[in-house]
Amino acid sequence: MKQALLLVAHGTVDDLDELPSFVARIRRGHPAPPELLLELRRRYDAIGGRSPLNEINRRLAERVEAATGVTTRVANRLARPFVNEVMEGLAKDGVTHVAAVPLAQYSTHVYAEAVEGAAKELGLTASCAQTWAVEPGLIEAYVDAIRGASAGIEDISRATVVLSAHSLPVAAIRAGDPYEHEFRAAADAVVARLASSAGSPVARTTIAFQSQGMSTGPGGRPVEWLGPELLATIDECRSRGDRDVIFAPIGFLADHVEILYDLDVEARGWVEGRGMAFHRTRSLNDGDALVGVIARIARTVLHA
Repeated sequence: MKQALLLVAHGTVDDLDELPSFVARIRRGHPAPPELLLELRRRYDAIGGRSPLNEINRRLAERVEAATGVTTRVANRLARPFVNEVMEGLAKDGVTHVAAVPLAQYSTHVYAEAVEGAAKELGLTASCAQTWAVEPGLIEAYVDAIRGASAGIEDISRATVVLSAHSLPVAAIRAGDPYEHEFRAAADAVVARLASSAGSPVARTTIAFQSQGMSTGPGGRPVEWLGPELLATIDECRSRGDRDVIFAPIGFLADHVEILYDLDVEARGWVEGRGMAFHRTRSLNDGDALVGVIARIARTVLHA
């Protein structure tokens, strides 16, 4: 049996001309309104015209391969390179079993479905890591990042750490998606580790859901999104007299539009416009901490 590792991401486009088809896939085949596409293009343009996410994930795959000694590739659910295309290439190279690790620690079932579906079509076997929301190495990496972003703040009693994740439609949660539960469990684990770890005092913590989509969906149907929203959370920080707001997007692994625009541009503007100082934790990207975590998880889904 020849095995390979597959790191499966949500995905993004490298060419902005592909935005319409990419967003339509996110919207389950429904074309995006022109105003949404214009806004998305504006956000990509504001961070240099391209997200670094795909390149970061390629480097991550290279480093995980070096750490595990197992051929490792990266694929996307909703953008090129697609899961089925990458797995087809692995099959042509003689791979018979694919062990997948989602590059998302919550709602991993959607990634498993993509991998298992492609495996069935190609006559391969597959295994996929389940949720790793509270994996100790991941929690420790986020805590280290929060400590780093908090260093140098003069009065930590007047600072708040905002633990954030991407919002989802409430309908998805009501339908049984474990995303919100898994994020809240991770946030609790981060807070507990901060409280128990040695070092300087830490700021108060709160959670928020960022990067909400449109309030109306296909057919004009209203869409309710998970909250509390970021702006309301920032206003709460101001109302209690905070001087510093530290954003810790623990729902994300790597830099992308949600980090580089939604936080570094938009949220920074909201915070500084209210007379407070903006801080953000560094993203894990393809750093040593995440490489170690992914390699450990990969070994649990590789066949001995």
